[in-house]
Amino acid sequence: MEGNLTESPLLIAQNGPLKGQRWTLNKPFLIGRETTCEIVVADRMVSRFHARITPTPKGMLLEDLDSKNGTHRNGDPVNGQVLLQDGDTVQIALAQQFLFLTSDATVPLTEDEAHAGRLRLELRSRRVWVDDRLIDPPLSALQFHVLRVLSESQGQVVDRQQLVNKVWGEDEAVGVSDQALDALLRRLRDRIAVIDPLHQYIITVRGHGIRLENPSAE
Repeated sequence: MEGNLTESPLLIAQNGPLKGQRWTLNKPFLIGRETTCEIVVADRMVSRFHARITPTPKGMLLEDLDSKNGTHRNGDPVNGQVLLQDGDTVQIALAQQFLFLTSDATVPLTEDEAHAGRLRLELRSRRVWVDDRLIDPPLSALQFHVLRVLSESQGQVVDRQQLVNKVWGEDEAVGVSDQALDALLRRLRDRIAVIDPLHQYIITVRGHGIRLENPSAE
């Protein structure tokens, strides 16, 4: 899926000294230790000019600038240029992690919605809490989309094919097997169970689909 540059792509700092800061990617951004960079990460592990993000007609390109300690996208080393996708994580050395979003148009949950249950989502930053504990490292883009679709259904069962269409998009959903969906759900359950192993939030209703069981916060 190509990024749409008319929708204000965002880079949101997560783990690291810049945590919580965000930038609208409307021009080339240099990331590094040098104070002239658009994003300055003041850590010795970070090269003076470490990486660059550049807008192009196809989307946002991430490039490692021959840094000493490397740049990673979703855990994979960046060699040359890579096209960023919605929900990608960008790691600068071991010093700073960023989340890339293709748009800031998503409206965050209202205060009531955010505290409706023990599991809550913040749409803008793609963060998820269980029992007021943040899931860290963040969920993958697909895992977050599953939770979002199920949450929006307010406890109702979502047909498996409908869930696949909404999570992967109808164009890519054709090649997604039941096994791929089951594997994604299993990984998501495992991530949630690290924080709350006593409650099954994602319920498989055989012959019907999947629903989210989100008990009220105590």
